[in-house]
Amino acid sequence: MPVTIKQMSLLVSFLGILSFIFGVIAENKKPAAGTPISGKDVVICKYPSDPTVVLGYLSVVFLVLSGLAGYISLFYPYKGKSVPQSVLFRSTSFFVFFNIALFSCGLAATLLLWPTITEQLHLTRNVHRNLTTECPTAKTGLLGGGAFVSLDSALFWLVALMLADNAREDHFDEVEKDTKAEPGQVLSAEYHVKGGAV
Repeated sequence: MPVTIKQMSLLVSFLGILSFIFGVIAENKKPAAGTPISGKDVVICKYPSDPTVVLGYLSVVFLVLSGLAGYISLFYPYKGKSVPQSVLFRSTSFFVFFNIALFSCGLAATLLLWPTITEQLHLTRNVHRNLTTECPTAKTGLLGGGAFVSLDSALFWLVALMLADNAREDHFDEVEKDTKAEPGQVLSAEYHVKGGAV
């Protein structure tokens, strides 16, 4: 069964929404701080068990899948007809939204990965020689921000897909016009009137 633009847009949306949901839940489940337990010349940080790290990585995975689906959807040969990339990038709107989608995808990945990796490091390296440590966790707000940028990224991929579809239709209309013209036939767009005389 051939893939349609509607199916690809639904896939990009679904994956983007999943990334958003996992990111928001990860932000909400993240503990404010751990509990310091004093030992001999060390402080051991005891953190409550929470799914922040797993949810953060799941959010990143779905963001990457959404970005890949968005990228592939732009250049996929729908109905077996492929369009040269140069045709798509001729459209200024497409070029702008394509780059915004790429940038927002990278920004979302950074905002999601940074606190997730930091939180994982806090959980695994929980023995501190600094006796005044307060058992910190990852910076608050980054996971939530990354989740929203992830959703924005999916929306930008969808806008780029709409613009690519328009450029694709325009291209095939031009190709169809060219093939309908008979040899030796002069199309109105091809000749120029000099000095207003025919």
